[in-house]
Amino acid sequence: MTSFLAAAIQLTSTADPDANFAAAEEQIDLAARRGADLVGLPENFAFMGDDEHRLDIAPALAERAQQFLITMARRYQVTLLGGGYPVPAGERLTSNRAELVGKEGEILARYDKIHLFDVDLPDGNTYRESATVQPGDQLPPVVEVPGLCRVGLSICYDVRFPELYRHLAAAGADVLFIPAAFTAFTGKDHWQVLLQARAIENTAYVLAPAQTGNHGGRRQTHGHALVIDPWGTVLADAGSGPGQAVAPVDVQHRQRIQAQMPSLKHRRPALF
Repeated sequence: MTSFLAAAIQLTSTADPDANFAAAEEQIDLAARRGADLVGLPENFAFMGDDEHRLDIAPALAERAQQFLITMARRYQVTLLGGGYPVPAGERLTSNRAELVGKEGEILARYDKIHLFDVDLPDGNTYRESATVQPGDQLPPVVEVPGLCRVGLSICYDVRFPELYRHLAAAGADVLFIPAAFTAFTGKDHWQVLLQARAIENTAYVLAPAQTGNHGGRRQTHGHALVIDPWGTVLADAGSGPGQAVAPVDVQHRQRIQAQMPSLKHRRPALF
């Protein structure tokens, strides 16, 4: 198969895992009914609440989230990305883990987020992800999804570090997964342009599942889950509410664009 449908799901996750899993399954079901073979859930799909509560429930939630992904992939016969969920990583710390599961429930790849969001925004919000999240120490993987394509993993804030995507492109990724919980403040200016840049400079598809809306208190996310082609064209946009962006991924189209614009072959890394 060189062409297939991919879905980037958009959720408004909360501090209630039961509600989050139910909302995620509803969107996975819809994506499968629309014919999607590759489906991505956003960062924090299983839980989006205060840090102390996340740390308290992380051991049970990690096991439950992984089993959810396995069950959903099997039930709906899709390759499914869980874009980020908490996994215990030492005393009062978690990893932020993305996991790719094949349609028979096999774990194809996992990645622990390496770039952590420690930022003071002009809107008054302060984020200190490193206070409770342990950064990963392994580069993200590229994995062959049988019958579809080669997929590279990343998470949210990684999108601001282009060298990570050079690594994925060099490893042969046809699709760059960038699941996120992008803030509303930064998202309005940076989200789409960064995603398009990662697609264009690496001549690869970008699938960007997203969180959207209000998650309690002052936490608001941007939404606009996107599917972008290797020319930088936005193929689908989920808008500002829960839903999904669904569009075709065509590996041969990517190869044609690489032939027309062979910038990856023109790199001179020895000079940098």
